Amino acid sequence: MSPAEKNGPLAPFLARGRPLIADGGLATALEARGHRLGTRLWSAELLVSNPDAIRDIHAEYLAAGADCVSTASYQASFAGFRERGYDEAEAAALLELSVGLAVEARDRHWAVRANRSGRLRPLVAASAGPYGAYLADGSEYDGRYGVEFGVLDEFHRRRFRLFARSAADLILCETIPSGLEVEALLGILKETPDAWVWMSFCCADGARLWDGTPVEEVARLCDRADRLVAVGVNCVAPAHVGELIGRIRTVTDLPAIAYPNSGEVYDAHTGTWHWPANGAGGAGEPILDARDWIARGAAGVGGCCRVGPAGIRALRRQIAGVRLAPSGGSPGGGLGPSGQRR
Repeated sequence: MSPAEKNGPLAPFLARGRPLIADGGLATALEARGHRLGTRLWSAELLVSNPDAIRDIHAEYLAAGADCVSTASYQASFAGFRERGYDEAEAAALLELSVGLAVEARDRHWAVRANRSGRLRPLVAASAGPYGAYLADGSEYDGRYGVEFGVLDEFHRRRFRLFARSAADLILCETIPSGLEVEALLGILKETPDAWVWMSFCCADGARLWDGTPVEEVARLCDRADRLVAVGVNCVAPAHVGELIGRIRTVTDLPAIAYPNSGEVYDAHTGTWHWPANGAGGAGEPILDARDWIARGAAGVGGCCRVGPAGIRALRRQIAGVRLAPSGGSPGGGLGPSGQRR
């Protein structure tokens, strides 16, 4: 399989030899503009009440320099919409709308900038959050859901297949804290030949997913999957990213993409953020060391919770002129030594 075939929609970006820039936290940017996201649907609530606001945030991230924007569907699922009183057809329409808003924002941006920006046409990634996002109890940062494989398979399957048929360029299975959940998603991908997937793990430290699974174990599973175009980590403390990328690179030559939170810690019980006792900075200030991550083998960088459009703009400036590590095409290259819902 050629690199273009293996890397699917990411291939043109990797061919440039420069890192891909992902967007930041959707909920972070919406809250900064005064939107209250207090229900279990979180940012997906605005798919019903104010879809224009979502499209506007996508546009802001694109203007800030993002090469890829993710849809307002992280917290959205058939099960979650059903519990809010929506039937199956209405839930499907809202999930399709999440993709449509991002595609519309991307296409408007591209129509204006294509002839003078020197950039590639940005990608739209359909965000598929973990089972813990549906629970809305902070389980993304635990991963020990206490449910069987079949529950996870049923939860993800219909949304996954809807996204595979959508106008999104790929599906972003993100903030996955459980090895069992990774296995469920890879099983669905195997049965969905029209999907491209980027898998991103949520980790407790520099070595393990929140359920205790070694990051090398799930990265190795992803390496064996067809149409899986990237692996990575997100919504982790920036201090853990370098080690996680190094560990991932020992077992796979898939592109690694990292988009951590700001370094602040989310308290699921109080719904508030705080800096750790030994932390530094102020609310919403990204702590990014992207040059080091790229040197260790990352092919893409971005931000998650508490990183907004200004943080992505600063990130793009920080890595201007940086090239991907020469060893980025072979396992082991670049080896070196939690947040709120989107």
